Order: sequence, then C-alpha cells, then structure tokens
Amino acid sequence: MITSNRGRGAKGKDNFRVVSEFTMSIQWFPGHMSTARREAEKKMEATDVVIEVLDARLPEASSNPMITELRLHRQRPCLKVLNKADLADPVVTKAWLNVYNQQDGVNAVALSCNQAGQAAKVPNLCQPLAPHRNSSTKPLRMLIMGIPNVGKSTFMNMLVNRRLAKVGNEPAVTRMQQRHSLNDHMTLTDSPGLLWPKIEDPDVGFKLATIYAVTAKIIVDEEIAEFLGNILLAGYPHLLEKRYGYVGDDLNAPDLLEVIATKRGCLSKGRGGGVDREKAAKILLHEYRNGILGRTSLEIPERSDLLA
Repeated sequence: MITSNRGRGAKGKDNFRVVSEFTMSIQWFPGHMSTARREAEKKMEATDVVIEVLDARLPEASSNPMITELRLHRQRPCLKVLNKADLADPVVTKAWLNVYNQQDGVNAVALSCNQAGQAAKVPNLCQPLAPHRNSSTKPLRMLIMGIPNVGKSTFMNMLVNRRLAKVGNEPAVTRMQQRHSLNDHMTLTDSPGLLWPKIEDPDVGFKLATIYAVTAKIIVDEEIAEFLGNILLAGYPHLLEKRYGYVGDDLNAPDLLEVIATKRGCLSKGRGGGVDREKAAKILLHEYRNGILGRTSLEIPERSDLLA
C-alpha cells in the first residue's frame, strides 16, 4: 500500500535527501518472500559467511535490515559486495567501502558482477572471514543474500561459469535456494531476493523504486522520476545537461521532465497536445537504470570527511 504526495522538491546537496515532499509507505511482501525468510533463517545455521549483494549506487537503502538481523543472531561474518560499481560514482563508492570495512565482522568490496573476472574474486575474499573452514572435510559455506534486482543471479552465473540462475531486470526472479560446489573446499548457496515487510522511510522506498527493486506496479513512474530527478539535479547536473541539454540552476524535477519530453519529442495525444511527462519519466528511469547518464550515486555517508 502506498500513499504519495508529489512536490517540487528543493535542490541541495545535504546527503542527497532532497525530496522530503514525497511521502510513501510500501507494504509489499509476497508469499514467496515470507518463505524465503524462513528458509534463510534455517540455512544461516549451516553458513559460515554471508555474501550480501548491494547496489553500489545506494548501498544503505539496498541493505535489508532483516539480513543483518539474521546473520547477527547466528554471529555470522559478512562480505558486502557493492555490485554495479561501474554505474556508481567512484568517489562515493570509496567512501562507503571505508564505512563498511570499519565494521566488526564485515569486509566490503566494490565490483561489477556481470564481469566474470571480478565475480571470481568473491570466494577468496570470504575465506579470511572464516579461516577455520578451508578443507574438503570443512568446506567454506557461503550464502548469497540481498534484495531483488541487485544482481545476485548474475553473480552466481558468472561465478560458476554457466547459466544456473534465471536473471532479469525485474524484482523477485529467483524463487528458491540453489546450492553449488565451487571446488572441494567451497560451497555457495543462492537465495531469493528478500525485502522486508514494510518500508516506512519514503526516502528508502523511492530509492529502491529507482533501481526497480520494487515492482513498477506499486508506484507511478512519474513520481519515481521526479524523486530521481531532484537527486540528479543536486548532485550531477552536468550529466543531465550533457544528456538532455540546458538544465539551469533554477530547474526542478517537474521542469526536468518537461525538458526531456521536449528534447525527445514526447507529445501527448488528443486535443490540446502538450508534453507527455509519463513518457519522459520512463526515458529518464531507463537511461538511469542502464547507466546511460553516467556514473551516479543516490546516497552518501553521513561523514563528509570520507569523501575527501
């Protein structure tokens, strides 16, 4: 269930939280996710290291608090994989790595799991987190977890060098756990994308919608695009100008959609004409999600000194 009020949003650079006029509460927890949570809870007992796959563009928003709760309950270490790093702002990603690598029982790495060579690094990065598990009698047991659409299945396929898991640019493609032996001393289990039952923070909810971690059926594209537009206008106006032409210092997100609509010839049908803002919104979201705009991040650490 969502309630949403669109507003024009003020531009600013304070941690990219620039759209407080948006309000939203998502309650979206399909039955297979409830099952996945129970299965993950049972599997955690026989797991040595949790590999949590995050979206490098929004690593905090894409981190499921239920995953943290489950692994801490079993006292399991975690390798946080900031996936799709090729789409994220490298300076901001470096700052997030500094944050996570200072946490107890956590290591973090930024990479692009659609590249086989980078995916292959992950098991060896897990080994130091459980050095006692490194033999055929005591193999290292790794469990991949994460929210929908962060690239877990792509990572699994690249790592085992064959198509084992179905992939797709939509939430909740993987529906059941899949276990594989990487060698005689390492096993890897994939798990379905797992969201938490209610996303109460509107900032988090809209960020997840921008990467399609929640289905587009839940929220209108135009609202997501306005949210995204405000962040990009605050942090990356040069990329917008390069792609769509003049954006100007006084431009806000609704204006940006009109600029895109005019630039791309998105016109409404019927009497009166005018620009088609919905079509412009779909263009912005498509080009953002596929990295066409350039490397951007939607959130930064609270400690600004980490961005130095």
